[in-house]
Amino acid sequence: MSEAMQLIRQELGDDAIIVSTQRAAGGKGVRITAALEAADTDDVIAAMLAEAGQTPAAELLRTALAEHGLSGRLLDRLVNAATASGIDNAQMACAAALEAGFVFAPLPEQQAPRPFLLVGPPGNGKSMTVAKLAARSAMKNRRVGVISADNVRAGANAQLSAFTDILKIELISARGPDSLAQAVARCQGQHDIVFIDSPGLNPFKQSDLDYLASLVEVADVEPILVLAAGADPAEAAEVGEAFGSVGATRLLATRLDTTRRLGSIMAAADAAPLMFCDVSASPRVVNGVTPISAAIMARMLMPGSANESRPNMSTRSEAASS
Repeated sequence: MSEAMQLIRQELGDDAIIVSTQRAAGGKGVRITAALEAADTDDVIAAMLAEAGQTPAAELLRTALAEHGLSGRLLDRLVNAATASGIDNAQMACAAALEAGFVFAPLPEQQAPRPFLLVGPPGNGKSMTVAKLAARSAMKNRRVGVISADNVRAGANAQLSAFTDILKIELISARGPDSLAQAVARCQGQHDIVFIDSPGLNPFKQSDLDYLASLVEVADVEPILVLAAGADPAEAAEVGEAFGSVGATRLLATRLDTTRRLGSIMAAADAAPLMFCDVSASPRVVNGVTPISAAIMARMLMPGSANESRPNMSTRSEAASS
């Protein structure tokens, strides 16, 4: 998936829009359909809608997205997609717009051909997310490998080992690209799925991005951006674009239980572009991560009524696992 995304960026540039993704049977490759839209497409659509009049559902969506901090071209594109869907129900129209505007590709829980390297700025919850993902796969009786490549933050290995010890999973430490390549090679054939923790890196510091690129290149891993919700959308878009430039293909959002606005993660996914995979909305390790879909995100963006609370992701995950 990472190689395919890089090819798309090389051929079509950063403005390419991901239309669909498809993984070949038996893990023999992926197919990504991408396209470029004309620069004036949004202006043309906006003019058409101005003449025809937007639907009440689209107007409700516009208000909701603005409250979540979204603005500009992405907001207009989603509202236009909701209008084009012809759906009267605002929440369902929102889901249709999200399906048209983003790709949702949850991480596998049981088996993956390449290790997942969790990347992101400091303090966004990478180590805890590794523990949660490892616990989810371990509870399905899969052989899980966990590697810590974080040799920067004090106590990083100790924090992660506190959970891997409970799960009876060996924590392998790696210091630098060559060490990580050896650790990944050691896990080949021994584990169904492997998760790798990485140091928190500054997306606006080229040396940090170069270091991350070296980790991705030598170890043949799939980078997953871990990003906490609730940040400034414009700032988050730049963060997403920076990590996307070094190969990140999906976005895993954290701290959805402590924020009310999703504009930042939507802006980051759009700017890179990144596929949405899973979210963390609970401090607990068990059932702490759950897949995200357009329908679930629509319910979070547009609750059914003003008094309705946001969906409880941890409860949904527990119900699914039971």
